[in-house]
Amino acid sequence: MAYILNDKIRGMKPYEPVKGSFHVRLDANESFMLPNKDIAAKISSAASAAEYNRYPDPSAGEVCRSFADFYGIHAQNVTAGNGSDELISLITGAFLMKGDKVMTLSPDFSMYNFYSFISETKCIEYQKRPDFSVDINELIKAVNGNGVKMLIFSNPCNPTASGLRREDVRRLISSVNALVVLDEAYMDFWDQSLIKEINSYDNLIVLRTCSKAFGMAGIRLGFAAANRVLTNALKAVKSPYNVNSVTQKIGSAVISEHTWIRSCIDMIIKSKNSLYASLKSIEQKYPEKLTVYGSVTNFVLMKIPMADFVFRSLLDKGIAVRYLGEFLRVSAGTSAENSEFIDVFKSIICNL
Repeated sequence: MAYILNDKIRGMKPYEPVKGSFHVRLDANESFMLPNKDIAAKISSAASAAEYNRYPDPSAGEVCRSFADFYGIHAQNVTAGNGSDELISLITGAFLMKGDKVMTLSPDFSMYNFYSFISETKCIEYQKRPDFSVDINELIKAVNGNGVKMLIFSNPCNPTASGLRREDVRRLISSVNALVVLDEAYMDFWDQSLIKEINSYDNLIVLRTCSKAFGMAGIRLGFAAANRVLTNALKAVKSPYNVNSVTQKIGSAVISEHTWIRSCIDMIIKSKNSLYASLKSIEQKYPEKLTVYGSVTNFVLMKIPMADFVFRSLLDKGIAVRYLGEFLRVSAGTSAENSEFIDVFKSIICNL
């Protein structure tokens, strides 16, 4: 008899980013900052120091200490993951039982819903307002009223580029009877983090990534910060050697470069602000053709009636952005990349 896939995964298809060769890539919210000569030498030295014939440190102690030092928290509260995606999958699969209810916000990062589905929990989407804002009181009622066991959302949000203020998130965490997983992947570009307050709550896990501000998307490294009870549980259920030795060594070397990282963050924010200003200028000239939303991240979101046409027209010119139905999401790039994108985009919009 032939083996038949179960109903849960039979119709699933692999995740597919934009395919092809494009000289301007503004589609994945990566950092455009490359390491300088000194940082590149430290990366090379760190990779050479890895013991390739040995299993990696199961606790990822060195890189967790570097991460904790950068954010001013204790290393005992940090768990390293093979990207924050692994940590989302781990938390969803281990902290919830089959049939438990998970709540996400909509729109938000699509993988929250995906991992909930894989772990056979019921995902409830709480719809944001048309301007992407959230009524915290109504959200609290929705979480408690539906018996939700876990609330997970990004702050700032991908893809909306907007965020919830610190005081609102505090009120949310302290008012719900659920584990709150706060994904702060883009918080390095804003100032409303709760990572230093993890010990103030028994139901909070803060996620961070090295793929955005730190410019290390290629090594797949993420972190979860939480109180000791939650951290011990995370370390108990993760794979023993989940973060490879090379990633640990390179991650620690780069994260330890505080001055360089902060200069990168400043440059990325400056680029985003320039990109936003240019797009707002186009919006002012063609208000019926696009709506540009405010951003506290490293990207800008736009609503465009003919988004699919604009997206494909940009691809034809060698420029990749992220297509999201009636929206386009554009990552901040180098000055040259931003300029080329704006010139091509303006010509496309002008002729719509």
